[in-house]
Amino acid sequence: MNLSKEIEIAKNARKNAHAPYTKYYVGCALKANSGKIYSGCNIENDGIQSICAERVAFVKAISEGEKDFEHIVVCGGSNLDSLDNCLPCGYCRQFMNEFVGKNFKIYALSENDSIQEYSMEDLLPNNFKF
Repeated sequence: MNLSKEIEIAKNARKNAHAPYTKYYVGCALKANSGKIYSGCNIENDGIQSICAERVAFVKAISEGEKDFEHIVVCGGSNLDSLDNCLPCGYCRQFMNEFVGKNFKIYALSENDSIQEYSMEDLLPNNFKF
């Protein structure tokens, strides 16, 4: 699978992150089945209401009428010049689970554009879903 477009979008989204507290910059690119790609970045505040990049992308997509999603590419790190192996947090995993199936793919981008592939089931086994 060629993820070059999503990788570029996720990396560029990191540049918009507002992370004055953690200094950890996350970007993502969510691809809908329609082919449209939605970006997201983490947005922190000094309270408990910060929002992660993944939820930003999903909320943007859902608010524009998207219902079906193909995959997401996530990247993050403590500075904009390098990448760590950044995975969605537990809150994001449960949030995404509301809108995707167990085979939804999460691609984590790390140093040298190395990509780790996970399914929703890999990251949230025995999930809570009605």
